[in-house]
Amino acid sequence: MSIIVYTESENGKFKKAALEVVSYAKAIADQMETSVTAVTVNAENAESLGNYGASKVLSIKDDTLNTFNAKKYAAVIESAAKQEDTKVVVVSASADSKYLAPLLAVGLEAGYVSNVVETPSSVSPFIVKRSTFTNKAFANTEITTDVKIVGLSNNSFGLVESGGSASVEDFSPSLPESGVSVESVDRATDKVSIADAEVVVSGGRGLKGPENWGMIEELAEVLGAATACSKPVSDLGWRPHSEHVGQTGKPVASNLYIAIGISGAIQHLAGINSSKVKVVINTDPEAPFFKAADYGVVGDAFEVVPKLIEKLKAFKAQNA
Repeated sequence: MSIIVYTESENGKFKKAALEVVSYAKAIADQMETSVTAVTVNAENAESLGNYGASKVLSIKDDTLNTFNAKKYAAVIESAAKQEDTKVVVVSASADSKYLAPLLAVGLEAGYVSNVVETPSSVSPFIVKRSTFTNKAFANTEITTDVKIVGLSNNSFGLVESGGSASVEDFSPSLPESGVSVESVDRATDKVSIADAEVVVSGGRGLKGPENWGMIEELAEVLGAATACSKPVSDLGWRPHSEHVGQTGKPVASNLYIAIGISGAIQHLAGINSSKVKVVINTDPEAPFFKAADYGVVGDAFEVVPKLIEKLKAFKAQNA
C-alpha cells in the first residue's frame, strides 16, 4: 500500500504544484510509514519526482490524453489507486484537479476534502486542516471513508527535496469513452503562469488604459512574476481573461501579490486572500484593499511604480 499522488504537467514538464503535492504526500507517507507512488501523464523526466519523495512513478504515455479530460484522467488515477491498494490519494488545487477529484471520489467511494493547508494532525482518525469561507477561517475535518482524497491548497506546503530516487514503470490502464471532444485549446503565453507564480503583479482600472500596462509588465519581469488583473480590466478588454484573478477568476496563492490601481472589491480579495504577503499601491487611502494588505503605498502608480522598478533594478545589479 502506498500513497498515490497525481502530478500535473504541461507540454511534458511538471508544474510547480506537481512537485508540491509529491512533497506533501511524502510527509503523509512518513506519518503512515508507507511510500509514495506518483502518476504522470505524458510527462518527461518522471524519475525526477524521486527528489521530492516519490519512490515509484506510474508513467502513462497516451496521445489521447494530451488534452485534459476529467473523466479519463479520473479513470487513470482510479486504476492506479486500485492497483496499489492505496488508502490516500493527493491532488492539487488546480482547476483540472477540482474537476477530476469528485469523479475519482465516486469511483473509489472515497471522501474528498479540498483546500487542505497542512499535513494531517492525525492519521488514525484521519484529520486534516482546510481553509473555509474564502480563506477567512479554518476547519479541522475528519475523513471517515476507507479511501481518502486530499486536495492540497497551492503554495501551502512548499517544495521539499529529499534527494531520493524513483523507479519508473509504464502504465496503460483502460480508458472510458468520455463523450466529449476538444476541437482547439487556447493557452496563455505568459512567461510565468499565475498558478505557479511565486510573485504576481496585478493591475486595475487605476492604470486608466491598456496603453499603460508596460510598467506592470516591466515590474513583473524584474521580479520574475506573473501579470494579472482585476475583473473590470478583463471585462473592458484591456487584458485577456486568462489574467483575471479573484473569486470569479483564477485564485492566487502566491508568496507576494502586488495590487496596483485596484480598489479591492470583495470578490477580488476573496480570490487572492491565500497569498502570503499582499502589497497595494493606490491613490485612495480609503480603498478597501488597504484593510487586507500587509503593506500599502498611498500614491500615484505612475510615480511609484517607475521608482520601484528603478530601485529593484539597482538592488539586483548590486547583488548579482
